[in-house]
Amino acid sequence: MSTDRQAEAETAAAEEPARPQADSGEAPSDTDEPGPAALPDEAGPAEAGEEAGTGAEAGTEGDAAPASGAGDDAASETGAENGAEAEATSGAEGDGGAGADAGGQAAPALTEAQAELAAQKVERERIARRKAEREAPVEAGAKLSGKAADLLAAVRAVESGEKPPAVYFDEAPAAPRRPAPAPAAPRPAAPAPVAAAAPSADAVEGVRSVLARGGAPESLAGQVAAALGDGAAEELAENPWRLLSVPAVRPTQADGFARSLLGSGAGPGDERRTTVLVGWLLAQAGLKGHTALEAPVLEKALAQYGVPDPAGALEQAIADGSVLVFHEPLGPPVEEGEEQPVRLLVGLEGAAMAEESLADGLARLASGAFGAPEDWERAAGAAPGPSAAELIRTVAGHGLVAHTGGEAAHGEAFALVAAARELGLRACPAAHAPGGPEAVTVAGLLSGAEGPGRDADGQFALDLLVVLDAPQLDVETAAALVESVPDGARLVLSGDPGVLASAGAGRVFADVLAARTCPQVVSRTPDPGPLGELVSGVGIGELNQVDAPGKEVVIVPVQDAGEAVHRAVQLVAESVPRAFGIPADSVQVITPGHGGSAGTRALNTALKERLNPGPGRFGGFDPGDRVVHVPSAGRALAARVVSADAEGLHLDRAGVRIVVPKEFVEAQVRHGWAVTAHQAVGTRWPAVVVVLPGDAAQALSRDWVYTAFGRAERHLSVVHGVDQALPRAVAEVLPKPRTTRLTGLLKALATAGEQAE
Repeated sequence: MSTDRQAEAETAAAEEPARPQADSGEAPSDTDEPGPAALPDEAGPAEAGEEAGTGAEAGTEGDAAPASGAGDDAASETGAENGAEAEATSGAEGDGGAGADAGGQAAPALTEAQAELAAQKVERERIARRKAEREAPVEAGAKLSGKAADLLAAVRAVESGEKPPAVYFDEAPAAPRRPAPAPAAPRPAAPAPVAAAAPSADAVEGVRSVLARGGAPESLAGQVAAALGDGAAEELAENPWRLLSVPAVRPTQADGFARSLLGSGAGPGDERRTTVLVGWLLAQAGLKGHTALEAPVLEKALAQYGVPDPAGALEQAIADGSVLVFHEPLGPPVEEGEEQPVRLLVGLEGAAMAEESLADGLARLASGAFGAPEDWERAAGAAPGPSAAELIRTVAGHGLVAHTGGEAAHGEAFALVAAARELGLRACPAAHAPGGPEAVTVAGLLSGAEGPGRDADGQFALDLLVVLDAPQLDVETAAALVESVPDGARLVLSGDPGVLASAGAGRVFADVLAARTCPQVVSRTPDPGPLGELVSGVGIGELNQVDAPGKEVVIVPVQDAGEAVHRAVQLVAESVPRAFGIPADSVQVITPGHGGSAGTRALNTALKERLNPGPGRFGGFDPGDRVVHVPSAGRALAARVVSADAEGLHLDRAGVRIVVPKEFVEAQVRHGWAVTAHQAVGTRWPAVVVVLPGDAAQALSRDWVYTAFGRAERHLSVVHGVDQALPRAVAEVLPKPRTTRLTGLLKALATAGEQAE
């Protein structure tokens, strides 16, 4: 990359707007909370949710009302508020819980977020029913199936004394579970999503009374009642640490609340406290992308929270059945009589069930047998390039295929869909974000709002599903998606392995590639032009100097964050539209975090003042404002404000009118002239301005730079204030690993299947 001094002078020549006041008091992180150390670095969670705006960052900036006791000596009692929390929580810009009513009142209408969550719940229930048809019933763990139920049965046996504690852990990978013959009668269609019942007024009032006795904010009553369900008041009074079920509450706050209710009996080793802490730490790890944690890592985190006997606390949580434990072999199989190296993993039921179901579903599709008739070969011969032809030929004979490549590789996936349709197959492409008329969104496909709909068995009415942006799939979404693909259909997971991973738990696409249990087609179609050359270099760890005769890439050096904001506004409003004919509405600003003096908040304030000034009469918004709508975790959708009334804030989202109820506006909507790379993934714009202020140097990594630079189609401006931190990040800072089980599960199923043949 080279600094084009002429271009720099051009960008400085435009009329200069007043420089916005830099907010030097905020850290560059996307979370406003102080950064405790939570799960230690060896847990290695990727920063998937760190800047994704997947929850409260949509507007609340993460500052939920603390429970009483947050300021007293609970921190010294646990020894960990500055130790064990940050690694598990720094990825949770959504800690405030999008959609939560801060006043504790029930929502008057079903929101899109609630509908999606309800749909996912229904889908998980359908998954369980489908698995039950294929397998013999397991008596232990009524809510579980397969291996998860076996594990819970083992735990119950240990608890009752029937088996020694060694049976806590698996002795082998998951055994294959082959589908039984299709039942004679069709399965019932999936029921329509039903909104979760709001807590009753009596339940909320009962919780409010308990909160008041413990000195906690009574405004949390609605959230606690919704989280704990019937009997919430009694449960909270019995175990005050259940206050941690509210996303914004932290352990020190729950400790203070417990001391107020229980007095001296609320010690750090209280079994009620330790059991809740184990689940809470695993939930926080999920926000960082983990589906499980190694037992020693979890014990270390418990120790940082002042638990006197971490190993005993973890053992008790396992015996209670509140967590599941897994014994995962390491390395290749050993000779008979030798000891197989293993690692002990601990996880929550939801992630465990999703990962097991996903592995089963992928193995089911991969085992499908297909011929390769002449018409597929003719379709491959008519393909627009060799990579598209290879993809078509591979999909012809396989039920599961992984396809990797950059932005240009999307054309190969669409060529496959077109070829399948020419052959009379029902083919559908699905993407993470709205991507034009050709593809539906994954969320819309699952909910039934987009795509082919479902057949009488509740399966997608299609023969080929091509999932673009596959790295954005978390385990729960992927499990629901794969279980909905019917037997005999084909599934293609297509995406760029170099982009940022999903905002939710798991690394589905990377795990499928690592397992190597299905064919993999690597695109040989390079991304074109100077931008393609630049991004390709970043992908292999090189920040190359590229020749950009048409000013496709321009570097704008800055000295401080205030100048960075000033230059970014100038580029969007003046220089890029004048030099390239790209309107300001088609220029997207991307920056590493929400906070800081050049984060999304500061940039959006300055950009609104320049591009759409107004009093913010609709809760900080005015008609015409560019916004990001976050209806659920991991989904950041561009929209524009139309109006507001008693019903809520009216948005135009890609030509579709939606209404965000007023009680959810603060949690789900934020200005969108400037976004983070996690919010931008899956979408491209004609021009992109990447802002890298000096205080963002520590937030940079290769996958972040690769994702941010790759969002530009025609022009990229880099407002550069991080000096050598940028090439260092590209060369040396790799994505943090995530602890998952999917690769091992897929390998075990494939090995067992080969042995059975």
